Amino acid sequence: MIDMNLVLEKLPAFFGLTEAGPALPGRDGLLLTLELLALSLLAGFALALPLALLRASKNRWLSAPVWLYTYVFRGTPMLVQLFLIYYGIAQFEAVRASWLWTYLQEAYWCAIFAFTLNTAAYTTEIIAGQIRNTAHGEIEAARAIGMSRWQTLRRIALPSALRRALPAYSNEVIMMLQGTAIAGLVTLADLTGIARQIYSDSYQAFEPFLTAGAFYLTLTFLIAWLFRRLERRYLAHLRPRS
Repeated sequence: MIDMNLVLEKLPAFFGLTEAGPALPGRDGLLLTLELLALSLLAGFALALPLALLRASKNRWLSAPVWLYTYVFRGTPMLVQLFLIYYGIAQFEAVRASWLWTYLQEAYWCAIFAFTLNTAAYTTEIIAGQIRNTAHGEIEAARAIGMSRWQTLRRIALPSALRRALPAYSNEVIMMLQGTAIAGLVTLADLTGIARQIYSDSYQAFEPFLTAGAFYLTLTFLIAWLFRRLERRYLAHLRPRS
């Protein structure tokens, strides 16, 4: 049987609220999960845009290094990437002596860095693929009215690619949400980290992890709903007409 008393007793912890005294919000649980997700997605998207342009280039000297980066990060588990950054980088004296060590000695920034590089690799390939799939007629029309190559990219190809990338990018956002669950393995108290703490205190695993799963399921539903609305607005011209 599910111990509902335990679920209700520990529920505030998932919202980053103290269990005794005044309930003050902190950066634990749900808030930390959303923070990790938002910052990594924003940084990853900003990094992916220029990389996608290079990846879509016909110049191999520009596209090949980006292909190598995306191949490595898409071909290895994000948990391994996080462990390499959190545990592995510290063994290099040059890193410990640099200004980067101010951030990389903290689990929070290591998680942000790992998540950003991972989502940027996937987002780069998503956007680059849509740039390459831009209808030839759109490019010809832009050239016919005298647009330069840069204007065609900025006004036609890139906006069109970003709109068509919405369905695939929504899957990437959901996968990143679920991927943030590994942050608890490097001492961060995200949703999964809170569940692990409750389990270590109560020796009851089902209730805390079921509660964490319910949070992830709810967030997944909200993200899917939001992207469906965006797709209806920006991809309406691609829907078949009856």
